Amino acid sequence: MSRSQKALMQTVAYPASRPIEAATSAFRSSGQVNNTIANPGNASLLDRLELESLMLNIDASLRVHARHQFHTWTQGLLQGLVKHQALVCALRESDSASFNVDGFATAATEPTLLSDSFCQDTSMVPHLIRAWEDNHFQPVICEPGSGSAFPHSAFARALAKIGTDIVFAHGTYDVFGKLASFFVFACRSEDTGPNQLYFVELIVPFVHLAWTRIRIDRPTDIAGATAAGAGLLSPREQEILKWIHIGKSNIEIGLILGISPLTVKNHVQNILRKLNVQNRTQAVGKGLALRILNL
Repeated sequence: MSRSQKALMQTVAYPASRPIEAATSAFRSSGQVNNTIANPGNASLLDRLELESLMLNIDASLRVHARHQFHTWTQGLLQGLVKHQALVCALRESDSASFNVDGFATAATEPTLLSDSFCQDTSMVPHLIRAWEDNHFQPVICEPGSGSAFPHSAFARALAKIGTDIVFAHGTYDVFGKLASFFVFACRSEDTGPNQLYFVELIVPFVHLAWTRIRIDRPTDIAGATAAGAGLLSPREQEILKWIHIGKSNIEIGLILGISPLTVKNHVQNILRKLNVQNRTQAVGKGLALRILNL
């Protein structure tokens, strides 16, 4: 694991006996989000395209064996099912009060912003977990804005920085009924549809399996990956891929580098061809896998 990857992995512990204040107004159960989701387990609520997207995402999750693949899936195909700006993954360690935390985002953001703030938070995150447990392990929604009980918590401030105003949280539990993993989808309310919470409920078990798998199957041949990526892209293409990773458009990259958007577009097409990928998200994932990009 590279130093930058290690920096992303943080550990957070919450005392099991820590008092949790009532904040029911900030949370809504899956049956209260929208009248059309009174029964979240009814697949007839989904149309043909939604069912197809769900099946494609389940299939894609089974093919995830490395962190860059997890990033490509969650920030690519999964966006068509659960639209989000950021995803925070927390996996419980053997100590039931400790978690390994990692963050993934579609937009430019400091790599450790989400994971650090999740670890440092002492109000919103424990409330989310307790609300999920009190809701009989069903997904919950939280609007961490100025009207909530914790607008100034570390995690709420980090979410505000990336322009999100609503989160969907769901987790998994072990055979003893204890929290095993917890996932927070940070979204913009205008991007969420009536079935968003149902999709979160359906896909989180597969997110958990994929996230657990990459921690088991994490590649160790970093030198081999570096050798494979060395010289694959020109210095200019590597620079443009770096700006794509940060979230810049062709026009923005052109302004930064002093070249025309058309020239940037040509470089992007060359990058996609050389990396044998179909789009910019896949190019970033392949760049991370080959160590052309650093997290």
